[in-house]
Amino acid sequence: MTLRWGILGCARISRRGLIPGIKGSKSGALTAIASRELEKARAWGDEFGIPRVHGDYAALLADPELDAVYIPLPNELHAPWVKAAADAGKHVLCEKPLALNAEEAASMVAHCRDRGVILMEAFMWRHQPRTLTLRDRIAQGLIGDLRLIRASFSFPIEGDDWRLDTARGGGSLWDVGCYGVSTARLFAASEPDSIRARAHFGPSGVDMSLAASLSFPGGVLASIDCSFEQPFRCTYEIVGTRGVIEVPDAYLPPSGSPPMAVLRTIGSGSDSDANGDRTTVLEFPAADQYAAMVDAFAASVAAGRLQEPAEDGLAQMKALDAILAAAKG
Repeated sequence: MTLRWGILGCARISRRGLIPGIKGSKSGALTAIASRELEKARAWGDEFGIPRVHGDYAALLADPELDAVYIPLPNELHAPWVKAAADAGKHVLCEKPLALNAEEAASMVAHCRDRGVILMEAFMWRHQPRTLTLRDRIAQGLIGDLRLIRASFSFPIEGDDWRLDTARGGGSLWDVGCYGVSTARLFAASEPDSIRARAHFGPSGVDMSLAASLSFPGGVLASIDCSFEQPFRCTYEIVGTRGVIEVPDAYLPPSGSPPMAVLRTIGSGSDSDANGDRTTVLEFPAADQYAAMVDAFAASVAAGRLQEPAEDGLAQMKALDAILAAAKG
């Protein structure tokens, strides 16, 4: 099926992510874009060959030529515009984090369910071929029994960035730590049953750096850290009883070369190191993870419900709420 897409707002993530993703997908047609400045919408329409432009978001939602919308607006605007899109009968792909808290996320999920539309949180990394292959191979015992998931995501932020505003859903956990939480939940294939966290809070009250320890059923542990005041890092590691997989450029794979991961397993023989470990570099097909997400979204729309490994957002927000509460403890 082909979904006709509209985008609410001219955000940077749309330029580098969803616009090429929709255009490169097998299932999507980029049909409309809206901005609160009509001239800006027209400029983007001309630049990207988008046939329909609107000078406000409500006009785009009322457009009968659209099936689905992408919402990349600031966090505090997610709930009202997700609900407005659902009222207009549009399926919704919403940028992360889905909401400001779990209560708000539950309201959004219920609203979309009542209107009969699909709501999915835009975690593009879940749809990479690398992610899907690793998840399957780990489940098949590639590294033995899963025991530990470690994830780090950080970058330095400017002092006037809106993500330093608590009222707007700011903070490093909501912005980048959420990737590590999603990673732990995906590979553990369950929800955390125990959470501990500590954070350094900045003058505005947002978490500037945060570290969390999670435990999952079956003896799986997770260690997650994120920051707005540390150098750029973007990696995760999956550790089992017989090996470890290290994943660089975890959520932003390089565009010029195939994504890779490093597998180290307990071994023996001439190809093992002094510790008895065998190291293998795994390469995966180069693919636009945004296009893969768009196609996965279309599959969910066709099925009438979210399909694995889609992120429903509500369970994710419950985990984020619990982590932040523990950090404030």
